[in-house]
Amino acid sequence: MTQLQQRTHRLHRAWVVAAVAFVTLIGAAGFRSVPSVLIDPLHAEFGWARGTIGAAVSINLVLFGLISPFAAALMDRLGMRRVVSWALTLVAAGSGLTIFMTASWQLQLLWGVLVGVGTGSMSMAFVATVTGRWFVHRRGLVSGILTAAGATGQLIFLPLVAALATEYGWRTASIVVALAALAVVPLVALFLHDRPADVGTTAYGGEPEAAAVAPVTGSSAARALRTLRDAARTRTFWLLAGGFAICGASTNGLVGTHFVTAAHDHGMPHTTAASLLALIGIFDVAGTIFSGWLTDRVNPRILLGAYYTLRGLSLMILPSLFAPGVEPSMWVFIIFYGLDWIATVPPTVALCREKFGENAPIAFGWVFASHQVGAAIAAFGAGLVRDLQGEYDLAWLFAGGLCVIAAVMSIAVPRHRVS
Repeated sequence: MTQLQQRTHRLHRAWVVAAVAFVTLIGAAGFRSVPSVLIDPLHAEFGWARGTIGAAVSINLVLFGLISPFAAALMDRLGMRRVVSWALTLVAAGSGLTIFMTASWQLQLLWGVLVGVGTGSMSMAFVATVTGRWFVHRRGLVSGILTAAGATGQLIFLPLVAALATEYGWRTASIVVALAALAVVPLVALFLHDRPADVGTTAYGGEPEAAAVAPVTGSSAARALRTLRDAARTRTFWLLAGGFAICGASTNGLVGTHFVTAAHDHGMPHTTAASLLALIGIFDVAGTIFSGWLTDRVNPRILLGAYYTLRGLSLMILPSLFAPGVEPSMWVFIIFYGLDWIATVPPTVALCREKFGENAPIAFGWVFASHQVGAAIAAFGAGLVRDLQGEYDLAWLFAGGLCVIAAVMSIAVPRHRVS
């Protein structure tokens, strides 16, 4: 009987919470990545310049990052369940209402503001909150798994949205996104418990006698801003934020937004290019989970330096790999770049936790905000380069050079004693 009870209770509740968070993050990543395959359909129907459409993507990316620290502070006050449920509802509204838009400012309001705020409330600071509250052991590994949810969302949504937009129009794709967001809400309401004490347990690997942490009171916005003020006085924050800004520029902003269009410029069909982008997501799942495993064992500074250097080299050779078909060299890039796509998140979270302690989720939210600012600049800038020069080559080369700078910044992060 004792053995039966041990087997029955073998699955810690923390893994259930992590599973629900994984599904939520899949949705958030998928919803946010949709505009990248709608650039050409929207341009064809409304005649909007790609730079104009790229501006909506930029607003989305900026808010995806800037909302993150405030959402992390709000989760401390109201709980993850409430914040994530409202965020999913906001995404559904922003996506669903796009079928009625007739002007570019409406695109910027809906896909930019509403979807940006919604997905930003379920971004990487959410990962830091879940791992910080529910895990003591395996934090790096779980950070990698949850971060990989972003790649999985891209993997699921990009080919589906590209196919729907091609066969049935972009409005059908928008409706599917809205319904998918609403479908996740009941799962969050039932299983995304805010803290271990709420279900009578402790964090995974935590001591049974560990004191329960009470919800934070007071203004969430004020706490987020105080954390930014204190973090901004440290060298660690600026090195991590600067490196992560380059990370965002070289992933979501550039490749995530413009890869499909750049490949199509060289004669590749949209669906093929979107499938390649989705394949990056497949390899990113493995790369990010492995990065989380390594983060528990290797100096995070060394990991970040290696990741940024390898990414920069791969982007510099990308312009020579585009062709109407998928050549073997492009397959090599997809695998290599995919393994490195967001492998930077687990070591960055670890360095924030090392320096900022209990405020690490909020501090990481601000670091992640810089990631999205960099992504927004790249999304707009690369679109502008395409409009002015008729090609993206300069954008790829410039991003590659920035990655080398990010590698140097990461290695220079000071060491701190873990509290």
